[in-house]
Amino acid sequence: MTVLDRRVVLAPMAGGPSTVDLATAVTVAGGFAFLAGAYLTPDRLRDDIVLLRSAVGGAAFGVNLFAPNPYEPGSAARVLEFATRLQPLADKAGVPLGDPVHDDDSFDAKIEVLLAERPAAVSFAFAWPPADVVDRLRAAGIEVWVTVNDASETAWADELGVDGLVAQGWEAGGHRGGPVDSGHHQAPTRLLLQSIRAVTSLPVVATGGVADPTHLAGLLAAGAHAVACGTAFLRADEAGTAEVHRHELTHRADTVVTRAFTGRSARALVTSWTEVFTEVAPAAYPQVHHLTAPLRAHGKATGQPDLVHLWAGTGHRTTRQGPASEILEQLSARL
Repeated sequence: MTVLDRRVVLAPMAGGPSTVDLATAVTVAGGFAFLAGAYLTPDRLRDDIVLLRSAVGGAAFGVNLFAPNPYEPGSAARVLEFATRLQPLADKAGVPLGDPVHDDDSFDAKIEVLLAERPAAVSFAFAWPPADVVDRLRAAGIEVWVTVNDASETAWADELGVDGLVAQGWEAGGHRGGPVDSGHHQAPTRLLLQSIRAVTSLPVVATGGVADPTHLAGLLAAGAHAVACGTAFLRADEAGTAEVHRHELTHRADTVVTRAFTGRSARALVTSWTEVFTEVAPAAYPQVHHLTAPLRAHGKATGQPDLVHLWAGTGHRTTRQGPASEILEQLSARL
């Protein structure tokens, strides 16, 4: 059994789209929402949890964090070389590049917030949470979920003693959430789900490219405990998605998995940025994320899509504008 008792899950979308209003709307309409905690300060995370709990009247919800990646000393030179390649673009925009620091996104402080506020579940992406963190969260009555992109990672999750898995298929928009960022092509959602279900009895939330009720129902029939949707909610009224991002979701066709924006593989709409920098961007998160952040923020503010990380899953062309409750209802039509 798990506290995650809804069939449709709102995936966390850090960096803007994930808002308290969006999580509230999905929860009230009958979904299970994960609030994105990445990139927030610990105080802001606490405030958002308090606001969401008040808004949903005690209904269960989750929080997602990025577990910190270890620093690789050899990455510094590669990031510096990448900065040199980006400099002409920054000069043209009149925006300085950011400081490519390596940090842990205030991970320990956020764990303390979660232990104090006790959401029903916490999911992790990017790396494995330390075993003692898993133990402390579970001892506090908080379920722990981890993201995987390959069935072989399931054994590691079993060793950690987590409560469930988020199986993120290749079609998913945004960052690859599993602990190994190989940069290589990975299994599509349905195949990944089937491979994981063959090796574990843990409940599995399937996610990646889910764009319509038939696809969602098919994943549930294939053994998913629930299905998480992110891209489908990017154009929801309550989402914090930038206007330039909303527009491009229905005006561009192709997506690509690239490290060009953050130094970690992520699926985005194809733009001149992805075409020029995908092959030369180093695997160095979060240094590249910090390096490019001012330029990407400038693109959002000025409506220049070729300067923005336009995260999108492969089903992005079917996204719809409207209240999150209506989007949830449409996705649930075959349940």
